[in-house]
Amino acid sequence: MKQFLVVVDMQRDFVDGALGTKEAEAIVPAVVEKIRSFDGDLFVTYDTHFEDYLETPEGKKLPVPHCIYGTEGWELDERVGEVVEEMPHFKVQKYTFGSTTLPHLMTEAADGEEFSIELIGLCTDICVVSNALILKAHFPEAPISVDASCCAGVTPALHEAALQTMRSCQIDVI
Repeated sequence: MKQFLVVVDMQRDFVDGALGTKEAEAIVPAVVEKIRSFDGDLFVTYDTHFEDYLETPEGKKLPVPHCIYGTEGWELDERVGEVVEEMPHFKVQKYTFGSTTLPHLMTEAADGEEFSIELIGLCTDICVVSNALILKAHFPEAPISVDASCCAGVTPALHEAALQTMRSCQIDVI
């Protein structure tokens, strides 16, 4: 069985930049170790916005410019970026919380074989849960898990709420 690891939005703006938190900073070593020890296909998502972000529906509800394409905030956390660059990986730019491209890339990478999916990254209560639910909808029979120790939410309470939502949708939380 193939194994897929999805590293969700471990970008500077979510770790220690515009929307960073101490919880996000705290998971970086575990994320680096998880990626380093993973033996399978790696998919890395990038939250991607542009200069007109504040004029978008998301920007009007969250008026904090972040992950603007081409800025340092859009780049991966340096420690995460170093380990990712050592491995073959799929780079997935996404323009909203969840990627509709990711399931198609996984289908191609699976090449007819069965696979399991594990997700890690930021933010548990927005982009991790969105991607997990999209993947569960596309691959209802595939084992899908989220490593809670390699995720952080906007707040600890929202992190826990998102983990519970994923459990309710039959996504394993480890």
